Amino acid sequence: SEAYAYDADGNRRPLLKRETPYPGKCVMHKPWIGETLPVYVWDRYEEFDDVRPMIELDDATIENYLQRNVTIVERVVREYGIKALHANHAVLMSVVAERVSRKTGIPFAIMPHGSAIEYAVKKDKRFFNYALQAFDAAAIIFVIGQEIRQRVIDLFPQIQHVHRKMVTLNLGVDTSLFRLLPPEEKPVSVGKLMQVLPVNSQGKSEAQAQNLFNGLKDDLTLDEMLRLIEENHEYDGKQPDQNAAEKLQTIRWGKEPVVLFVGRIIASKGLHLILAALPLVLKNHPNLRMVVVGHGPLREPLEAFVRALESGNLHLVRNIVRWGLRLEGGPAKPFEEIALFFNRLERDGQLNNYFHRAQQYLRSERIVFTGYLRHKELRYLFPACDVAVFPSIVAEAGPLVFLEALACGCFPIGTYFAGMAASIDSLQGAIPDPVREIMKLSVEKDKVVSEIADKIGRALEVDDDIRGALRRVAVEKYDWQNISKKYLRAFSSV
Repeated sequence: SEAYAYDADGNRRPLLKRETPYPGKCVMHKPWIGETLPVYVWDRYEEFDDVRPMIELDDATIENYLQRNVTIVERVVREYGIKALHANHAVLMSVVAERVSRKTGIPFAIMPHGSAIEYAVKKDKRFFNYALQAFDAAAIIFVIGQEIRQRVIDLFPQIQHVHRKMVTLNLGVDTSLFRLLPPEEKPVSVGKLMQVLPVNSQGKSEAQAQNLFNGLKDDLTLDEMLRLIEENHEYDGKQPDQNAAEKLQTIRWGKEPVVLFVGRIIASKGLHLILAALPLVLKNHPNLRMVVVGHGPLREPLEAFVRALESGNLHLVRNIVRWGLRLEGGPAKPFEEIALFFNRLERDGQLNNYFHRAQQYLRSERIVFTGYLRHKELRYLFPACDVAVFPSIVAEAGPLVFLEALACGCFPIGTYFAGMAASIDSLQGAIPDPVREIMKLSVEKDKVVSEIADKIGRALEVDDDIRGALRRVAVEKYDWQNISKKYLRAFSSV
């Protein structure tokens, strides 16, 4: 395989060249796109100082970004004799593919996902128009289920016969990488994870975590909290914590039940809902451990939330819930689901009991934040965990982590809507319906926290032979080998 980078003048330089253990190869071309990186949701990127949600960009910046990509992609198409293009997401690569197709005459396909639709196409007329033109010109629209199919139809009623372009193509998982292991091999798997963790990680340090905790106080204002977060967020979020291995070694793998979350640590992924549910779970499972994998602007606020619950700092707990999305740079909107959960507990006279349980059972060191892990590390972590929870608040077309959990026999629980619902429904007939019901989380905001607590507890009691059934579904319906064959058949028809 080969990789090349281009400078602003279009000059190409090689980045790597290596032999492959299979007949094919991958050739990567990395255009120079300027100083600004357009994204759907803000995050830190090592190569870019100017990272902005694309809906905040002016027209000229967007067009410059598109043209730089079009120039290189067209060049690659002509030099390599490319016969077809595949663009991920509704924007902006679909626009690049459409423009290159117009210049070269080769067909292109689009595979839309939820993030571009929700964070760009629906929010900004410019991106809707970009997507409309690209979808209208596409030869194929790959959709990963009925939900995303219907979303495309509803978005673009102007496109005649849009449904005829659609080909259903499941997300795939590498089932040779993500595997089911016997329970007694969990410690061995985690040992392999330790071996592949980077030695000199530039991720979050223990000192930064302690500095954050030391700065927490009952009367902390929002401005003080934001300052405290900023002071302790200067690390590479795309790497594991510096002491990730040490923290993971505190878990008695195979002897303590382990709940896993993998994803961006932002409100729309719902990690805060799991953390709010833990005091209820811990009453019946006091030795429960939780592993949080990922990075994002809510990491420090949620670590503070756990520490405040543990220490009985209830004023700070309430404030963190009230500040909500402000803590990740968003609008003045609370963590609504937790606020409703607290209100219901208060009406029922149970709120003080909840806070008492949190102080009695919740220990921040029993919740391991690992930082960012890649597939080469996750392949060893998933099969070592018992339950994985993905309580997304925003509809996702296809949650890949759900499939990775299936492949490893790690019992997945997720919000029952959009692509997550389709993944859960695909298990019908493979496992008993009452067990499948445990996987479903309500979309009702006033119920979801209590439901997470209930479903985690029930998932931990599921018979061990269910793990094998989950694995079989992953292999039969979501294995990369089978999906790639369908993908090639679709392209051969255009």
